[in-house]
Amino acid sequence: MSLAVDASAPPVAPVGDLRVDYDVIAGLIAPNTRILDVGCGDGGLMALLKERHGVRASGIELSPENVARAVARGLSVVQGDADTDLSAYPDNAFDYVILSQTLQATRNPKAVLENLLRIGKRGIVSFPNFGHWTVRTQLLLRGRMPNTGMLPDPWWATQNIHFCTIRDFVELCETMDVDLQRAIAMNRRGRRVTFNAPWWFWNLLGEQAVFLLSK
Repeated sequence: MSLAVDASAPPVAPVGDLRVDYDVIAGLIAPNTRILDVGCGDGGLMALLKERHGVRASGIELSPENVARAVARGLSVVQGDADTDLSAYPDNAFDYVILSQTLQATRNPKAVLENLLRIGKRGIVSFPNFGHWTVRTQLLLRGRMPNTGMLPDPWWATQNIHFCTIRDFVELCETMDVDLQRAIAMNRRGRRVTFNAPWWFWNLLGEQAVFLLSK
């Protein structure tokens, strides 16, 4: 399978102090839709989507401190674990279910992804790409777990337990018979990989990726 990476849009500009993948995700969301943000942190993405698209946003977050911050912003967020609590949500309850920079921190990514696409008509997933050339170079030359702009924490302090590459994620989607509607590869500053090259090239040059999925 060849990966159709979306390189048609201009580079993404950071939105204030928000992560650049938030702006990419916002570009995939239709106005006035229902969204669930899984691992929503302090609600930054939810607030952006409500302001920009008038969505009806709900969130689930593991950290009680982040839940408190999100609720203080007037957002509808509950404390919960993506690995265990998504099964309580009914089928097709949302238009979009979002998992931004969270998949690699889950204990069972495949089950979480299955729940995403059961709960939502579409799923949006963003993650750091462990196949980027800087990661490969550090592993090859230093023989140690890499530290990059997208992966800043040392191995013993990171919450990430299931690193993957763009290629790994695409193969998981193939195994699950998931439809890859759009794929966007970019660096940590939001500049998209725009070279006309085979999909594996994006696995080498993209520091992070955003996928729009459906069943």
